[in-house]
Amino acid sequence: MAKKDRTTDAARDKDRDKWMARFQVRLAVQPGVDRAVVLRAVKEVTTHCADTGEHPRTAFGDPDAYAAQAAARLVPADRAARARRHDAVVDALDSVLKRVADVPGL
Repeated sequence: MAKKDRTTDAARDKDRDKWMARFQVRLAVQPGVDRAVVLRAVKEVTTHCADTGEHPRTAFGDPDAYAAQAAARLVPADRAARARRHDAVVDALDSVLKRVADVPGL
């Protein structure tokens, strides 16, 4: 294999790894996503890419957008809604605690 081919392959592998890392991070922060969902989605992507030889960006597009699509498909709607409500409560409490900390004398 020529040096140019190895360089091209290394760049393609690095780009694929960056796509997968971003996809995993963006998927993990979606409401209701747990480790099992991340593992299942990563397995689907890697299996597809191994079978077809496609780059994940070619097959699935933007990793952020695909993470949202995968979460919507793999997470039950009630679990996602419950996680969104929980996150909203935590955010509200955090906001209140920050405001209280700013009050002089407390």
